[in-house]
Amino acid sequence: MVTQPLWVFGYGSLLWNPGFTPVETIPARLTGFHRSFCMWSIHHRGSEDEPGLVLALDVADRATCDGVAFRVADDEAENVLQMLRDRELISSAYYEDVVPLALEDGRNVQALAYIINQDHVQYCGDLSLERQAEVIARSVGGRGPNTEYLYNTASHLTQMGVADPDMDWLVTRVQELSAKPA
Repeated sequence: MVTQPLWVFGYGSLLWNPGFTPVETIPARLTGFHRSFCMWSIHHRGSEDEPGLVLALDVADRATCDGVAFRVADDEAENVLQMLRDRELISSAYYEDVVPLALEDGRNVQALAYIINQDHVQYCGDLSLERQAEVIARSVGGRGPNTEYLYNTASHLTQMGVADPDMDWLVTRVQELSAKPA
């Protein structure tokens, strides 16, 4: 199911921490999905007792998700694929799929993407932005504070020139909540 060459779509933490050195990095757009804090994180940015939230690709008609396409060196494809599976499929909340990406330079490629399974217990696509902010402001997991995940992703989207009003609102609100005494 994996394409050759191996392309990987980054839309969340992969934007700022792909875990490998790509041989090519280019802005890309995926159609039919949107980036959303719709997955409870019980490992990386939260725990089973106090879950955090992480981004996922959620199916949405007429939506688009701007991110980055990373091309993996052919001789590293097998190792990178295993590393990504170990990282992204830790709880089976994501499923791995090959999706069509439109690259900024006009090319179209097939890329590996990790998409939320809406039937999984970690799916939480109906949380209000306020509830998302409350969770993100307090959660910490094996990879650090949930706030770090939000701030790094938002910063990289801004650097890329990607407008995401919900992300901007969450950053402001989480900063407000984090500044309040406990």
